[in-house]
Amino acid sequence: MVIRGRAPLRVSFGGGGTDVAPFCEEQGGAIIGSTINKYAYCSIVPREDDQIIVHSLDFDMTVKYNAKTNYVYDGKLDLVTAALKAMDIQQGCEVYLQCDAPPGSGLGTSSTVMVSLLIAMARWKGIEMDSYRLADLAYQVEREDLKIDGGYQDQYAAAFGGFNFIEFHGRNNVVVNPLRIRKDIIHELQYNLLLCYTGNIHVSANIIKDQVKNYNDQDAFNAMCEVKALAYAMKDEILKGNLHSFGKLLDYGWQSKKRMSSKITNPQIDELYDEALKSGALGGKLLGAGGGGYLLMYCPYNVRHKVAARMEQMGGQLSDWNFELRAAQAWIADEKRWDYASVKVHLANGDYDFPV
Repeated sequence: MVIRGRAPLRVSFGGGGTDVAPFCEEQGGAIIGSTINKYAYCSIVPREDDQIIVHSLDFDMTVKYNAKTNYVYDGKLDLVTAALKAMDIQQGCEVYLQCDAPPGSGLGTSSTVMVSLLIAMARWKGIEMDSYRLADLAYQVEREDLKIDGGYQDQYAAAFGGFNFIEFHGRNNVVVNPLRIRKDIIHELQYNLLLCYTGNIHVSANIIKDQVKNYNDQDAFNAMCEVKALAYAMKDEILKGNLHSFGKLLDYGWQSKKRMSSKITNPQIDELYDEALKSGALGGKLLGAGGGGYLLMYCPYNVRHKVAARMEQMGGQLSDWNFELRAAQAWIADEKRWDYASVKVHLANGDYDFPV
């Protein structure tokens, strides 16, 4: 038996950074975004002994624990250690982790991995978790137990899935508003957006620390307020189907967000962004905290090919993707481990029922 968990990564359109304390606690934060068809996966294979063996397929790393001893944070896959503690796992198992995007990509990878871990462990233990409980536990483990700086949006985006407008007022006061967007609007938006990997990764905690430090700087604070207000405006425009206005708001939000911290962008990213605008893009933004990762650009259909070609000329790597409307989920995979010799025997015996 194998228990699998899968959680979708996300793109944020507006409001990024307003989900981080102290701003969200004192002013209230707001974010609009959607999940996409790139995922974090967790597979759990129960064992008969007390050994817990964790395999990170992306980092080619294996860490071993004993379920009967206290888990210790040692810098090696601490996300998994913290999840094991939070879910009180006392039985041996093997855990396999894999993510469709690298850490620091701006797609919320670490938090999405945490959500996939927790939902798989909950399924294994027969614990019912609604999306709010799952997201809140993921936040607690990552931000409070592990002391990793960051906001709320990634955990809630992965747990709920789809297009959401999320309002933040601090711990235990997060409201997720699913957006009922017409399918034709979603299809058109996806066609007009380009997702481009800049080739750089970032350490989001460092950028967030700098943003928090700038909270008392008047210009940075004003920028946070503008970013929040733009999230509300973007919600209205996307619901009405005013996608070109939505694209321009992406640019306004990006210009404001850059004032929140000097670490959010760099000359390479600025040049890539500016060239996309010169080629006809209406707006865009760097995803996540900033500093590197994926750049999202909105391009009208008649210039989409020109923007794509220019970004590739500049060294960007365009990604195939689509929106994902489903939330994090877990299931049981009852794998039958037949080898090739066994399959041949079954074929010879006529055990397979083939249609004529």
